[in-house]
Amino acid sequence: MECPVCATKNPDTSSECGKCHTPLPASTSQETIHEGAGSDAWSQAVTPATIAVAGASGELEIGTVLAGRYEIVQLLGQGGMGAVYKARDKDLDRNVALKLIRPELAKNPEILRRFKQELILARQITHKNVIRIFDLGQFGAIKFITMDFVEGQDLRHLLQEKGKFPPDQAAKIMLQICRALEAAHAEGVIHRDLKPPNIMVDGGGRVYVMDFGIARSAHLPGMTETGALIGTPEYMSPEQARGEKLTAQSDIFSLGVIFYELLTGKTPYPADAPLGTLWKRLAEKAKPPIEIEPTIPKPLNDIVVKALELDLKDRFASAREMANQLEIWLGPSADGSTIFLPAPHVHTYWKWATAGLATLVVLAVVLVAFRLRGPAKPAAAHAPMSVLVADFENHTGDPIFDNTLEPMFNVALEGASFINAYSRGDARRLAGKLDHPSTKLDDQSARLVAVSQGISAIVTGSLVSRGDGYRLSVEAIDGATGKTLASAEMNAANKDEVLLDVPKLAAPLRKALGDTTPQSVQLAATQGSFTSSNLEAVHDYGLGMEEQFSGKMQDALQSFTKAAELDPNFARAYSGMAATSRNLGQRQEAEKDINLAMQHLDRMTERERFRLRGTYYILTGDWQHCIEEYSSLIKQYPVDNIGHGNLAYCYSNVPNMAKAVEEQRQAVQLSPNSSAQRMNLSVYATYAGDFQTSEEQAHAVLKMNAAYEKGYLALAYAQMGQDHMDQAAATYQQLDKVSKLGDSYATAGLSDLDIYAGQYAAAAKKLEAGAAADLEAKRPDLAAAKFAALADVELLRNQKALALTAINKAQSNGKGAKLQFLMARLYVAAGEVAKARDLAAGLSSAVSPESQGYGKLIEGEIALEGKNSSEAAKAFTVATKASDTWIGHFDLGRAYLAANMFVEADSEFDGCVKRRGEVMELFMGDMPTFSYFAPVYYYQGRAREGLKSNNFKDSYQTYLNIRGKAGEDPLLPDVRKRLGQ
Repeated sequence: MECPVCATKNPDTSSECGKCHTPLPASTSQETIHEGAGSDAWSQAVTPATIAVAGASGELEIGTVLAGRYEIVQLLGQGGMGAVYKARDKDLDRNVALKLIRPELAKNPEILRRFKQELILARQITHKNVIRIFDLGQFGAIKFITMDFVEGQDLRHLLQEKGKFPPDQAAKIMLQICRALEAAHAEGVIHRDLKPPNIMVDGGGRVYVMDFGIARSAHLPGMTETGALIGTPEYMSPEQARGEKLTAQSDIFSLGVIFYELLTGKTPYPADAPLGTLWKRLAEKAKPPIEIEPTIPKPLNDIVVKALELDLKDRFASAREMANQLEIWLGPSADGSTIFLPAPHVHTYWKWATAGLATLVVLAVVLVAFRLRGPAKPAAAHAPMSVLVADFENHTGDPIFDNTLEPMFNVALEGASFINAYSRGDARRLAGKLDHPSTKLDDQSARLVAVSQGISAIVTGSLVSRGDGYRLSVEAIDGATGKTLASAEMNAANKDEVLLDVPKLAAPLRKALGDTTPQSVQLAATQGSFTSSNLEAVHDYGLGMEEQFSGKMQDALQSFTKAAELDPNFARAYSGMAATSRNLGQRQEAEKDINLAMQHLDRMTERERFRLRGTYYILTGDWQHCIEEYSSLIKQYPVDNIGHGNLAYCYSNVPNMAKAVEEQRQAVQLSPNSSAQRMNLSVYATYAGDFQTSEEQAHAVLKMNAAYEKGYLALAYAQMGQDHMDQAAATYQQLDKVSKLGDSYATAGLSDLDIYAGQYAAAAKKLEAGAAADLEAKRPDLAAAKFAALADVELLRNQKALALTAINKAQSNGKGAKLQFLMARLYVAAGEVAKARDLAAGLSSAVSPESQGYGKLIEGEIALEGKNSSEAAKAFTVATKASDTWIGHFDLGRAYLAANMFVEADSEFDGCVKRRGEVMELFMGDMPTFSYFAPVYYYQGRAREGLKSNNFKDSYQTYLNIRGKAGEDPLLPDVRKRLGQ
């Protein structure tokens, strides 16, 4: 039926409007079925009749499978815009809430925009008290969103059942809502429609805030015009009722209304009609709740009164401030949480363009991770312990057991949250540097390595043949004293059974090391995760792990691939393939492999599932969920060096380089002799502008492994950051001799140095040859990067036809948002504006804020090319808020300069100089772009000349010193003229 106030179409079974809560004419009374999900428009009570009508009227029937993945289980709610269902995600074997929009409404672009906005905004917010959004999909004409499914009730129904809450329960609920809003406000998101139906409470008492569908992000201006009245009248702030511009304090007022209702069971602004409440709050204060319910504690009453202040200056300034007051009353551990601390200032940086020089090199170890439903188990209260599994003695004469059981023992031991399996690859390299070098990790060499590295314990083993079967014996030894801590042995009837015995043998060793987990629980946790149809597959997987830790990525990929061919259900093999493919620049293959691994999550342990899920988010670019997944991993397994390293990588892509460096330092502390972890620290230090630390770490990496190609890249970047260009060139020349892949990287690096110095002809020659070699070696992504750089060089040489040819070749060999952005940028420079607009439209329509930021940057480039500096500046400003990139600030500075806004321009260029470490790879993996930094000095000189600064010539002279000698740069005549030469 239609609402008489707002004209919203509501189901006949609704007792009130799903939008404004106006009472509707009564319908036939029936017993209701209710499960919590979504906002009021989606969480109406559902009757059996409703479900039947839904199927008859074209709604989804129970059992329908959307997009080949989501099986409809139950209709949860029905509203004017669509419905919410409980669905089963068949791919990931979990329940989700599925919100859809009806086909007839999907034709309305405004409604589609709001759905997309909900997804974009909600995915920016990562917090335990915020409903997570998973996916945006389409089924025929139906668009839908999938999100966390919460078993519980919304706060509105709880209020109806209870009438009011005891003060301590109400305060705990409000504290969790404050925390959720604090996270949202930190991302610039204002909810705008906070109310009890938008707040879910699960069976364990956890509170979830949801439905940011009409929220307005400060990072996405223009989504809702000032003066538009959007929200629910009973919970609106006075400024929202007046249609004014909203801030986070508007949500605080809504919190006050909700808290008032929880404590008293009544609304602070009673009126005959919902809209009548608006008029009251514009002119009068609410009656203090303690006057209605005298038993309310005075501090809580004061919190409510302050939240409901009509004047913004008298209201709580932030959700954090309100949360602090609640915690003071509740006490530091009232809800099992820690005291709120002021949030640190977050410095954002542009990310490393791919996993190339960073973390994914360590992903293949025991890749892992499907989030468990329900709260995670608390980490064991035990000091961190590192354990090295030595090479088992293989007395069977069968090489299939060489380096086969040891990786599986690592997996079984790491079931204990305090144990971190020491890298066998790193240990083997250390054994090769002993006074009596050894290529084996036998008992003696393993002991010496353990003593030198402070490893807590060693696990040794022996396998012998016994008639038709085998006997496997293992022993745990104290790393410092050599004292036996525990031993165990077991008979196996055949080869495959030997592998199945690993968890059983690991259990007594874990107990001796301090693990209190019952053996039955340990075995249950590994049930099914150690099975393989082919022992040889496990053997090849072990070889792949050894190779990837030693930096031999191509060899590792071959070993992992062979393992998967031998056992197509071997999840660990696919995860190893995904990691190494990504490191080798084969993105499409990596995404295919990680999806294959996800199909076999049941073949992994809990710790592995955490890692695998995190890896999936890395490869799909879902950085917020990536951070959440790896944060959960290290919370439960605090000594997980892979978890810390990959969490650092995810932070670098948000970007938050301060947190990236912090996490990476922890990873290095846990694995001080891991070349991969130190390499990552070198990279993040470069981006943070700490080039000395970066160089030290890069040298340490190459000392460990002189054949590690990306170690040379990291060293060259650190040297360039310190203006040591000759040293960087020498490093690239060394890299050229390491391998064929090293030759490709070296070509890209040396050509980048040529462009930086203005030697365009030399750069073009190198790039043409390098791209051809990459294509021959079947490295299309690296070829695409070189073609893109070549197009830029040809434009600098005023060779438009050659540039367009290079752009076409780049597009035919590479994919991804960064490449599309670079291609569009090059099209603008080439005067092909229509092609640039097409690419920008695709970027702007993408879900991720990063892609949308790229789209805005291209819009700005087009406006700047068209001499519309004002529009350009607006577009660049929006882009930098969506994704804080170095190139965005550089473009914004150019727009300000064109508008003669010299102060603003100088500020942007000055920031670009300070953030020079972020310029190393702006667009694509393993494509150095430090050459983009040189023009900053030219534009900075222009800005300072406009300001009539006394030292403006210094910037011009710096630019001349960089590119003047080659004489090829088209800006040189203007620079010399401005210098009076």
